[in-house]
Amino acid sequence: MQLIISILLNPFPLLKSHRHWLWTLGIVRYASTGNGRIEKVLIANRGEIACRVMRTAKRMGVRSVAVYSEADKNSMHVAMADEAYHIGPAASQQSYLNMEKIIQVAKSAAAIHPGYGFLSENTEFAEWCKKENIIFIGPPSSAIRDMGIKSTSKSIMSAAGVPIIEGYHGEEQSDQRLMEEAKIIGFPVMVKAVRGGGGKGMRIARSEAEFFDQLESARREARKSFNDDVMLIEKFVDRPRHVEVQVFGDHYGNAVYLFERDCSVQRRHQKIIEEAPGPGISAEVRKRLGEAAVRAAKAVSYVGAGTVEFIMDAKDDFYFMEMNTRLQVEHPVTEMVTGTDLVEWQLRVAAGEKLPLMQDELSVQGHAFEARIYAEDPDTDFMPGAGPLLHLSTPAPDTFTRIETGVRQDPFSPFASSNGRRLNVVYIRNLTLQDGENKVDVAVEYNHDGTYNVQIDGQVFHVFGELIQEPHATYLSCSINGMVSRPKLVITDNSLHLFSKEGSAQVNSPVAKYLTGIDTFVSQGGAVAPMTGTIEKVFVKEGDLVQIGDPLMVMIAMKMEHTIRAPKAGVIEKVLFKEGSQANRHAALVTFVEEEDSK
Repeated sequence: MQLIISILLNPFPLLKSHRHWLWTLGIVRYASTGNGRIEKVLIANRGEIACRVMRTAKRMGVRSVAVYSEADKNSMHVAMADEAYHIGPAASQQSYLNMEKIIQVAKSAAAIHPGYGFLSENTEFAEWCKKENIIFIGPPSSAIRDMGIKSTSKSIMSAAGVPIIEGYHGEEQSDQRLMEEAKIIGFPVMVKAVRGGGGKGMRIARSEAEFFDQLESARREARKSFNDDVMLIEKFVDRPRHVEVQVFGDHYGNAVYLFERDCSVQRRHQKIIEEAPGPGISAEVRKRLGEAAVRAAKAVSYVGAGTVEFIMDAKDDFYFMEMNTRLQVEHPVTEMVTGTDLVEWQLRVAAGEKLPLMQDELSVQGHAFEARIYAEDPDTDFMPGAGPLLHLSTPAPDTFTRIETGVRQDPFSPFASSNGRRLNVVYIRNLTLQDGENKVDVAVEYNHDGTYNVQIDGQVFHVFGELIQEPHATYLSCSINGMVSRPKLVITDNSLHLFSKEGSAQVNSPVAKYLTGIDTFVSQGGAVAPMTGTIEKVFVKEGDLVQIGDPLMVMIAMKMEHTIRAPKAGVIEKVLFKEGSQANRHAALVTFVEEEDSK
């Protein structure tokens, strides 16, 4: 799950309006002044981007059509749409990536907005739309193709005068040839798949000793993600800045840049904080960045919204990295500092209009940043996690704050009924609480006035608490020896969660011993899957002797490759999964006998 929060630091209402103000007041019927007309658009996506497109479509008087998988039938984007169609089961390959089903639904809409991810940068899908006379709200398929292959895109950029990092982009792909080229370039080097992006199929080799391992790892991930394991080798720029430029082109050869965003704060090659404009970037560098990005767009006859990504060193020299041929997650920060609606631009340009604003009409006002909230598991080194969303609370949108999300809090509350965890008995109850590894004995005495006396380690606390039900949340209004607190409260099956400005707390009910025995077996005698995913490679077999840290399997999950390593030395007793099979989170992958036990 991702929740996108964009915050503008300058009050936009104080800014001078553009000569051609883009936001239309009220609901209007959208009729293009160009050669086409869009009355209905299908959004071939889900989550926050689908909701984002629908908001602008509704404001423009364009009807929106949603598609959804079985898992998303109650999702926010389905509820927002004017029409919604079920296109398959939960697996994305059978639903959101099923081009035939989506095209079939789109024939009644005449236009498709692909959002980002899924089919947004799929050449075949863009060509299929053209064949069926459906407007694809994006660039021509030729631009998607050329920019999707890194070696091709770098050749085009070099010819267009866009700075690139020199490296090896050749067809000879033997391990030895790639090693020789890496030596010529000089370590550290970046090993990158010629297709794709988002950090997939990309590894850093800091020395000759680790080059072949990193090469093989990048190839495996590239094959899985793009069905293409051709690699290129480039010099790795240490401590770089990741700066990208928003560009926009139309069908008349016009192209503009809407300035830069800094996306340097990342984890596992996934952006976390994006801001516009880039901090510390001078007007002269900003102009050079923008003009280089426009040259890149014009070199491939680009139409629509696109992002040219650059890597920038400490001297403010920048080099082309890749071009994303779609709207990006972080586009709201650009909208907030330029006073534009890029989705409206997409719809108008796709229908045949010229760009709403030319370069001399665009300027940066204020500063905006966006924070993505990721679901991660702190118990497994903050690996990406998946599962039901327990609690959602966001700041209220206002002049300075914008929320982009595709999820919402269910209005049902477990506190609608009187059933709860209560101690309204007239005698003392003794409890034992587990605080980490420490056990705490607690005596609770109920008073007739509704308060409690709670004794812990000989000290008595006077406690009062009650549940307060409000329209959007439930609170625990409580006091301990007169100190008042009012945290939000959420109850799940076996846990009680408290959220306050000071932090959060969790109280768990005991789990039956027959259930905890499963986890004990796994932790004592095997290795487990950190998350649900596909077993890509198995390195061991029954009877193999392994040392602590030896690789056991490679797993693909959450678009990333994870190496499962031996937690201790021993002999492999049983391999529980084979290559290509699916493993659920925390599933035992192998069992083995510890080295001392095997002698």
